[in-house]
Amino acid sequence: MSVEQLEGPETGRGAEPDEVLLDFPLSRRGDVLPEECAWLREKAPVAKVRTLTGDPAWLVSSYALAKQVLEDERFSLKDTANAGVPRQYALTIPPEVVNNMGNINSAGLRNAVMKALNPRQKGLRDRLRAIAGSLLDAIVAEGAPADLRAGFADPFSAALHCQVLGVPYEDRRRLMSGLDVAFMTAREPFADSALNWYKDVGYFVEQLKVQLALPTEERTGLLGTFAELKEADPESAHLTDDMFATVAVSLFGAGAVSTSAFLVLAVLALFQRPELIGYLRAHPERMGKAVDEILRWNLSVGDGLPRIAMADVRVGDVLVKEGELVLVLLEGANFDPEAFENPDELDLERESANAHLAFGAGRHFCPASALGRAHAEIALEVLVERLPGLRLAVPAENLVWRTGFIKRLPERLPVAW
Repeated sequence: MSVEQLEGPETGRGAEPDEVLLDFPLSRRGDVLPEECAWLREKAPVAKVRTLTGDPAWLVSSYALAKQVLEDERFSLKDTANAGVPRQYALTIPPEVVNNMGNINSAGLRNAVMKALNPRQKGLRDRLRAIAGSLLDAIVAEGAPADLRAGFADPFSAALHCQVLGVPYEDRRRLMSGLDVAFMTAREPFADSALNWYKDVGYFVEQLKVQLALPTEERTGLLGTFAELKEADPESAHLTDDMFATVAVSLFGAGAVSTSAFLVLAVLALFQRPELIGYLRAHPERMGKAVDEILRWNLSVGDGLPRIAMADVRVGDVLVKEGELVLVLLEGANFDPEAFENPDELDLERESANAHLAFGAGRHFCPASALGRAHAEIALEVLVERLPGLRLAVPAENLVWRTGFIKRLPERLPVAW
């Protein structure tokens, strides 16, 4: 639906608050801000939309109201998996897995998980730089044009999570292939989504057994820590291999798909402004600030952050009623001029506090945010060092954007240098 259609043919005003304004999600392109964002934020910051499943939801598009929803514990993530509630799309993972960090906390595994997600682990950055370099060596050896997503972003993201979890890097392809099904956004449930999930759970159960068979000093990653807990911690005795594996599958899936999608769109954003690649090469000390700005700018989250209202809550001018679905539109919030000066400018020298919502907020703030930043910093450092002439090898309008997926993602990212 165009902005003109939203305005209405006669009056130029938007619909009443309880009218369905548009179907959601918005555009699947990740290189262009959807045109509806500014209109929604100004005219209907809490707008009634129709989701992929045909259910009604409230779409929140201003920064202040998005932050309110994310920080208010009366808006629940785990309850989005309940039977009978409105959905943004059909579940493709078991309902009990949706509240992953809550499950980790209740199982007493938070300390182990947070330690594994620490980017300051000894040798982690050096190993990631080496892997990034070897991936680019292979790309350069094959010659341009090359697919930067398949040849770099996907395997580099997989490498990080294989290292963190303690599984062989050689298994990255079979693990990444499962994500194409696990993070589909379908209208109706489909049986083989469960098959896909339990295949990956089975893989991590076997990898846990591998860790258990190793001497303590040779165990690695989160699965190595789980093996130690399983052997020596009486408080973990009630946890089954499947429970440990479920945590590992969730962390790999959510982490790898998010870091890869962000990296692909970060590079694409730099292609749109090639002078910024030269800037980053000349100012490597700015990489941390630059990544934060690209996180604000990034459009990889394609479907909004979902919450179910657990009570009647007023959000702006709208009374959201208990049981209703609320979706936080990140590309609305992170481009809100009330929160960010000149938000439409990708400003790598932005000095003011960059309190973007790319990692969420409140109790569900992403626990891997520091790890995700480190991943992006290393990847971009190596790319601008090694390939300063990197550019998109096809017209941007010829990129094919994936539909029915939790992330905005081009199927391929052809590049030259």
